[in-house]
Amino acid sequence: MGALIVLTGPSGVGKGTLLRSLIQRHSELYLSISVTTRSPRPGEVDGKNYYFVSRSAFERMVANGELLEWAEFAGNLYGTPRQAVEEHIRDGRRIILEIELQGARQIRKNFPDALQIFILPPSLLELEYRIRSRAQDSEEAITRRLQRARTEIAAADEFDICIVNDDFAKALDRIETTLFAAAAC
Repeated sequence: MGALIVLTGPSGVGKGTLLRSLIQRHSELYLSISVTTRSPRPGEVDGKNYYFVSRSAFERMVANGELLEWAEFAGNLYGTPRQAVEEHIRDGRRIILEIELQGARQIRKNFPDALQIFILPPSLLELEYRIRSRAQDSEEAITRRLQRARTEIAAADEFDICIVNDDFAKALDRIETTLFAAAAC
């Protein structure tokens, strides 16, 4: 049976790393590819990690109703292509969205049955360390990400499940347990 799963958490919490491992272990899960206006990071591939588009192209997608949800984060726009998600659900697939808080709230309105999981850092200090360790952001961007993280963490109780990513293997196991226990219901 098709299902929509939302994975949210602050930037730097490890969502992407957890999802890559989850998808490697469970090929039956499909990860939605988001559209973004940000520049690719080293090693990212258009159409695999994200669809990288101009701001004007993104705005056209919004105006045409082509995005299931969208949000602005750290000066860039991110969104989920509607058609691909709806097709996978109709085809009985389980699709995962890795999105920010604003997008997760939009999904909750449009898909109230979606399973919503929030990934928490062990602490704000650890989150700051992780963001700085990536060495991909300016000091201004780091400050914005940390301010946003405080807001997002305060909203964690809006989600069905909260998982602290303090131990990678345990966090991954908890996500698996959540997903496959929910599928058995």
